[in-house]
Amino acid sequence: MGNMMNRKDWLKSGGALLAGGLSMATMGFAPRERSIEEIKTNLKSSRKFVSDYEFSKTLPIDEPSFVRLMANENPFGPSPKAKEALIKFLDKSHQYSFMEAEAFVKRIADHENVKPEQVLITAGSSDILTACGIYYTKIGGNIISGDPSYADMPSFAEELGAEVRWVPLTSDYKLDLKAMESKIDEDTKLVYLVNPNNPTATVLDTEELKAFCKRVSKKATVFIDEAYIEYLDDPDKASMISLVNEGYDVIVARTFSKLYGFAGLRMGYAISNENNITLLANHCRGYMGISGPTLAAADAAYLDMDFLNSAKAKTLASKEYLYTVLEGEGYSYIPSSANFVMFPLNMAGPRFSQEMRKRGVG
Repeated sequence: MGNMMNRKDWLKSGGALLAGGLSMATMGFAPRERSIEEIKTNLKSSRKFVSDYEFSKTLPIDEPSFVRLMANENPFGPSPKAKEALIKFLDKSHQYSFMEAEAFVKRIADHENVKPEQVLITAGSSDILTACGIYYTKIGGNIISGDPSYADMPSFAEELGAEVRWVPLTSDYKLDLKAMESKIDEDTKLVYLVNPNNPTATVLDTEELKAFCKRVSKKATVFIDEAYIEYLDDPDKASMISLVNEGYDVIVARTFSKLYGFAGLRMGYAISNENNITLLANHCRGYMGISGPTLAAADAAYLDMDFLNSAKAKTLASKEYLYTVLEGEGYSYIPSSANFVMFPLNMAGPRFSQEMRKRGVG
């Protein structure tokens, strides 16, 4: 979760998430009755936990039998087409990848029916979030974000001195659009939404979200982080990219780090109006921060529906299995629209973490 954590150390605060294509095996923990509603009492702010990086240093390195669930990665890796393209491009690694970057931007623009000038590619979506935090802190005003949600950008902006208005989730663990809209004033510069949300894996109603974006974007820029959008049944329909085409002041961020399996390769992009893209590009490295092999792999993987559908089907199947295991062990959980599941623990968080590590899961 960037430099702030709301996945691993929910283990310390009454909630846990298990993700990807591997499910939790029956662990034999003695369950006790505990309602999913207790999550609201036990959750601590996602801004107060250790980073993914710090947590990862406590895990074994290159241990084949150890299962990583701490970063919502795709355990199936990138597609065969991506691997082939990556290896093939190594012979050209002595060259800058100007043309490859331009071609890939055009591929995205053509698919999304926008101009290339409305697309910004970066090394993962993290660079986009960082650029956003820098720019919107620099111009002053306030930023509105859900809590708990993916706190990387708003927390970074807060560290730089921005005012961030954190809005609690609804009773069904979704971003509270009504409450977020009520926090907007003449000084609000940005509203940040993560859909599906992280860490709750809940998704907003598409039409409700579109209506919200149309209203709110007349007052402030709306940033929609769609890192997990590909896990939905109809990602194109659920996406807010169509609002860019309609002229609304929205920024949509996507990443290859999840379903595409590029977490280590680093590829992401943003789509918005030309002005927003220029502003963000002025505050990050853009395509110059992406390696040529990664660009080649991303171009080969983009819209590789055979692979994406296969990886998604395996993830969904393992998620259903996890639901069964949790129910059998007496756990309740929040139904997930992503590749991870959140549930309240039936024991102290540190002990749960220790027990999971004993069983090769971190």
